[in-house]
Amino acid sequence: MQPQELRTVFMGTPDFALQTLQGLIDAGCNLVGVYTQPDRPKGRGKQLAAPPVKELAQKHDIPVYQPLKLRQPEAVAELEALAPDLIVVVAYGQILPKSVLDIPRHGCINVHASLLPKYRGAAPINKAIIDGETETGITTMYMDIGLDTGDMLIKKSLSIGPQETAGELHDRLASLGRATMEETLQQLCASTLQREVQDDEQSTYASMMKKEDGRIDWSRSAKEIHNHVRGLDPWPGAHTSLNGELLKLARTSPETADGGKPGTVVSADKNGVLIACGSGTLLIKELQLAGRKRLAAGDFLRGCNLEPGMTLE
Repeated sequence: MQPQELRTVFMGTPDFALQTLQGLIDAGCNLVGVYTQPDRPKGRGKQLAAPPVKELAQKHDIPVYQPLKLRQPEAVAELEALAPDLIVVVAYGQILPKSVLDIPRHGCINVHASLLPKYRGAAPINKAIIDGETETGITTMYMDIGLDTGDMLIKKSLSIGPQETAGELHDRLASLGRATMEETLQQLCASTLQREVQDDEQSTYASMMKKEDGRIDWSRSAKEIHNHVRGLDPWPGAHTSLNGELLKLARTSPETADGGKPGTVVSADKNGVLIACGSGTLLIKELQLAGRKRLAAGDFLRGCNLEPGMTLE
């Protein structure tokens, strides 16, 4: 069997899904439809904007479907009419009901950004960094009615750099996701795919990030706060308060020397702002006040008074 013999439906929405979709296109898959989330208001003008996956699909003249709820009977019937042999899912944004999972004869294969069963859920990239992991990867899996609980197919790992942000890791994992799905497709076509049941006792969950998750607790160690900052960069961003005003922090470096009361500014110069933590100190190299641009520490200090002894809340 060849990829072009498979009537394939792709389901995905954000940038993370683009490389895998492009890989299917380049492999010559018979893409009979792309499912993505509805257009949403975006930016200050709140103009409707198409999801990235929709734009790529339209560029290649692939039919696009954007049901508000995939589980609605009319949406399921529309998908059934496409008669897909395979459904590939990458960060689609909706849970696939059993009525959809049962449609393709070769099943629904998900590209997930963690080494399952660790970090099931919506934010595996963020959570891996926040937890201080040094390794993560991609797992392709057959989908079932659980949340990322289906049988695993192929795993590929990569290391996480000590300064790497969620945004940087996102891009590397998107590329690895394409390669992993390409290998999965090759093995599917060759009838050599091996299934591995997940060990539920080893599972962890990474819930969707919210703005309030960015709040920094200065009583924690400098290393923990450093991981928190890079794990939430670029969104939702780690933040604290300066004189009652929200202050986002980025590009940090943990240091072992203690600096006094947690949250206290130890020093502030062009090299960075050093803040006391529960243990150790944290050097902050980029800062951003609400509604303003992110700036290097030296540039930030020229426009904002931040001196030793001041406290970040």
